[in-house]
Amino acid sequence: MSQPFDLCPDHPEPTKAKITAPASFKKKRKAGESSTNTTLVQHLRPGLVLLKGFVQPEDQVKIVRTCRQLGIGPGGFYRPSFKNGTKMKLRMMCLGKNWDPTTGLYGPSRPCDGAQVPAIPEVFKTIAQTANSTASEFPQINPDICIINYYNNVGKLGLHQDKDESGRSINQGLPIISISLGDTAEFLFSDTRDKDRATKINLRSGDVLILGGRSRLLFHGISHVKPNTAPTWLK
Repeated sequence: MSQPFDLCPDHPEPTKAKITAPASFKKKRKAGESSTNTTLVQHLRPGLVLLKGFVQPEDQVKIVRTCRQLGIGPGGFYRPSFKNGTKMKLRMMCLGKNWDPTTGLYGPSRPCDGAQVPAIPEVFKTIAQTANSTASEFPQINPDICIINYYNNVGKLGLHQDKDESGRSINQGLPIISISLGDTAEFLFSDTRDKDRATKINLRSGDVLILGGRSRLLFHGISHVKPNTAPTWLK
């Protein structure tokens, strides 16, 4: 395997990375708690809900720090391949269970190197559950799978369906909770794999997109990332 991938290479010591939230947000607050003054709930279509600015800066910093720590450790970020051997244009890390892109199967370890999958941090679960409750459109969830994708300036992900989960989960319409951090990304979604017919929206740092119910098997992807658009306090 290659050298561990560091999200914050400019900070040699992960525990001392100077990533801090704005002072105006430094107040006692439960992790994942949403401010009604900053979160805009948009029901884009049945089963597709966008929570604009849902993850507060303080929690964004916590997530980035946690991802960095996990990402440089065993089972951390790596560049996965498709079934045909082509490398994906992103870095990936799985928590809870590993997802193997070559087989579509989930398991406790990563076949490419045998690394055990790290557990999902409780703060991640709390934010996902709170976002799901805020959307008020889906069944309650207890997350057991988390896939973290890191896109650089040329990273992207083609239109696809997330359909490797259990049939029971999909039939119940249990949602996928997608949290965006860092640079703004152009997100595509469509009823088909035709990108020319896909709807495009911008996902900014702190946005949460939820796909469940009738949109659980919606085709979706990332067309491109917009460089240098991340909040200055998250760089």
